[in-house]
Formats: sequence, structure tokens, C-alpha cells
Amino acid sequence: MAVGQDGAGRKASDRKSPDRGGTEQPKSGQGGGVQSVERTFELLELMADAGGEVALSDLAEASALPLPTIHRIMRTLVSRGYARQQPSRRYALGPSLIRLGETASRALGSWARPYLAELTEATGETSNMAVLEGTQIVYVSQVPSQHSMRMFTEVGRRVDAHATAVGKAVMATMPADTVTQVLSRSSMAPQTERTITTIDDMRTELDKIREVGYALDDGEQEVGVRCYAVAVPDAPAGSAISISGPEGRMTRIAADEVIPLMQRLARELGTELSTTAEPS
Repeated sequence: MAVGQDGAGRKASDRKSPDRGGTEQPKSGQGGGVQSVERTFELLELMADAGGEVALSDLAEASALPLPTIHRIMRTLVSRGYARQQPSRRYALGPSLIRLGETASRALGSWARPYLAELTEATGETSNMAVLEGTQIVYVSQVPSQHSMRMFTEVGRRVDAHATAVGKAVMATMPADTVTQVLSRSSMAPQTERTITTIDDMRTELDKIREVGYALDDGEQEVGVRCYAVAVPDAPAGSAISISGPEGRMTRIAADEVIPLMQRLARELGTELSTTAEPS
């Protein structure tokens, strides 16, 4: 979402504001959402992009909405627990969002499972789906390998995005300034001696990922573990699917054979998710 633009892509002067005596009109844009609902979600997304806490003036600058409109929306969000006001008068995301997020993650994992099952059956290795939340990757679904020695990542686990193939795959789809914001809020701490720990080196890595169409974690998160990942296109949130396993077995899986399969499954999953997101 571009800073300084309305979520509908219009200038502030083009909008009918209820604070100036008008009535809230249904919006005929994407998704057919009512304008006030779209504005509410725009503010929540801006808060998330800012790391979960933001000043009212920053929301006004980033959204181009009138301050009275923002203040009214934030009062409603605070009253429902979806936002809270800090002693500093800054606004932060509220605890009521946790229940929504957990439920959405379970649903997302359920939709992804058939695609992951096909990937695991074809490769023999553990497959995962993960989404980017802030500076971390959250695993939302997994189909484990049948090997006795296999990779297991608990669904719901959070890890730093910079040290994972799924995190790099998602970041490779994002604008450069957004990537910089994400990495600037992260410590980029080394998980192993192979972890990428600087923004400049990550930019170089992301350029390579865009060129070849997939991301590789070659022992960057855990020694002896190798992982391929591709982003899920058109999904409502930044997400990726991956396969992972012990380095000895994974090196025998040719990227030029498995990546086309992963890209097809990611496209099909992305199509399903984007279709599901549309109202009937």
C-alpha cells in the first residue's frame, strides 16, 4: 500500500467524507466493500506495516484520510479490542486480532494441505506453507516426510524471515523499500555461519531469487538442513511453500525438476486462495 494514497487509489479531495456532513456511500471498487470498512482495514494494515504501533499523525499522513475520520475509526477499534491506545497516545494493534489471526491461519493451513501432500508424495520430503508476519515467518501447514529422519517444524512456529527460504521467497516479491523496512526492524541475527546478516547482502540474494524463481536455505536456519521455497502468487497475504530435509538427501533433488512442480502447486494454491477471498 503506497504511503499517502487512499486505499481506493483516489485523492482525499475525491472522497465523500461523513465528517463534512455527507453520508457514507457504498464503494464500487475492488471487492465491493463499503468505504468505511475499507478505510478501517487500511488503517489496520498501516499499523501492521509500521510494526504494530503508530501515532495518529502518521496514520493521517500515510492514508490521506481526515483526522476526524481516523479518530472515529480508531475509537471503534479500541472499543472492540482490535486496537489499544498507549500511555504515549500512540495506537497499537489489539488482542482481539489474535483470535482472528489464529482462526485464519488454521483455515489457510487446511486449504494448503492437499497441495503440500502432492509435493511430499512427489519428493519424499517434508513440505510446509508459511506466511510473513512482521519480520517473522509463521508456519501454518505441514505434511511430513515418511523418512525416519525428517524435518519437523511445528505449525505455529515463528522464525526470523531472513534466515529461511520461505522468508526470502516472500521478500523477493515485495518492493525494495518494504523489504528494507522489514529487515531494518529485524536484528538479522546469525542462526548459523551461513546466515545472511546484512541488508545489502540480502538485496543481492533477493535479486538472484527473482532471476531463478525460487529461494534456497542452505544451512542458514539450521546446520545440515536444506530447503527450497517458492512464493504463492495472488494470495491475500505474503506466503510461500517449501520442501525441506537433511542436506544429504536434499542435494539429490534436482532444482530443475522439483521447482516447476512447486511453482505449479503454488500457482494453483494462490488461485484457490484468491478465489476464496472474493465474496459470492
